[in-house]
Amino acid sequence: MDKNSNAYTFIFAIIMVLVVAAGLSFVATSLQPMQAENVRQEKMQNILKTIGVETERAGAEELFNKYITEQLSLDHEGNVKKEVEAFNVNLARELKKPVKEQAFPIYVADYEGANYYIVPLRGKGLWDAIWGYVALEDDINTIAGVTFDHKGETAGLGAEITTDWFQEQFKDEKVFNEEGELVGVIVKKGYQADTKGDNMVDYISGATITGDGVTDMIKERLSRYMPYFKTKKSSKIEVATR
Repeated sequence: MDKNSNAYTFIFAIIMVLVVAAGLSFVATSLQPMQAENVRQEKMQNILKTIGVETERAGAEELFNKYITEQLSLDHEGNVKKEVEAFNVNLARELKKPVKEQAFPIYVADYEGANYYIVPLRGKGLWDAIWGYVALEDDINTIAGVTFDHKGETAGLGAEITTDWFQEQFKDEKVFNEEGELVGVIVKKGYQADTKGDNMVDYISGATITGDGVTDMIKERLSRYMPYFKTKKSSKIEVATR
């Protein structure tokens, strides 16, 4: 075939495209197990971070197994669904189901002699999904720590929910008000006080909608665990359910 002909050029281009596509497909397939493992370890990191355990990804599993004493998957009435593994629950999929069909994962931790309940979160920001974890102390009222992440929030604005300065505001905040009502933590525009336990933190300038999304997802997700929390010994829960 004439190497200077259009046909030769066209066939050569097709062959090169097929070779490159096959190569990329092979690489992507080969990396999938490694990518899945990285995601699994990062999830453990984020769960541990809410109770103050910082670790590299490689050491996350060892510490996770050390400090996470229970991994439970609950139904909407607070009963344990033994057939569902909590760690494998995909909240994005669960939220598309009716509440009565959803699984609600929760992690119980024992760290430095203290007990914690860690609840996965998922909600909606300005552009797309936001998610994270919130750890409650044994009183099921005081926040020990949080982690947040997002899919498409604006850099320097809504994406700031991933920063330490924003997340650290939630530590020692309460999720019940003085009347015993579950209110979560409100991300409030113009909030200036530095009072812990008033159910409020300062918002991110220019990211009101993302902040509202954080507010909504904390309250909505925690509300789903109330049947389970009511079975625990907590004076705040008892007040809230009189």
